[in-house]
Amino acid sequence: MSDDIRIYVADLAAYNNGKLHGVWIDATTDLDTLWKAVHAMLKTSPEPDAEEWGIHDYEGFGGYRLSEYESFERVHDIAEYLEEYPDLGPELLDHTGDDLEEARRALEDNYAGQYTSLADYAEELTSSTTEIPEILAYYIDYERLGRDMELSGDIYTIETAHDEVHVFWSH
Repeated sequence: MSDDIRIYVADLAAYNNGKLHGVWIDATTDLDTLWKAVHAMLKTSPEPDAEEWGIHDYEGFGGYRLSEYESFERVHDIAEYLEEYPDLGPELLDHTGDDLEEARRALEDNYAGQYTSLADYAEELTSSTTEIPEILAYYIDYERLGRDMELSGDIYTIETAHDEVHVFWSH
């Protein structure tokens, strides 16, 4: 079980009567197992005929905010994405306005790679596309070039750690 990406599903009948009853569930587990865990929790409710549930807490979703009634399908999809991309995933999801499909497309179609700085990316891009005479190479300001590429909207970056910049083409 992944302890990192999980949800706390609460029994609403118990909650509305001042009792805490719920279960932590691995959000990356398959949907059938997830539903079984919820039904088992509701069966052991301190309130008779409990059938309503809500997501009252969650861990490991980065900046993504789950609603109380988020569909388990959505929870599962987000959790699997974040498990696959633990460092970059939350930031990219935030950048795309929580649009999971757009975040996946960005990784598949627009990802230029990880660099220690935007200047390193600009230097690699420049050196791989043109032959720059060694005498001129010292005069190129790669920091400015990288910054200008980002400011012009050609690329966007996501920094996940010190010396860890992920570069994406905007188009």
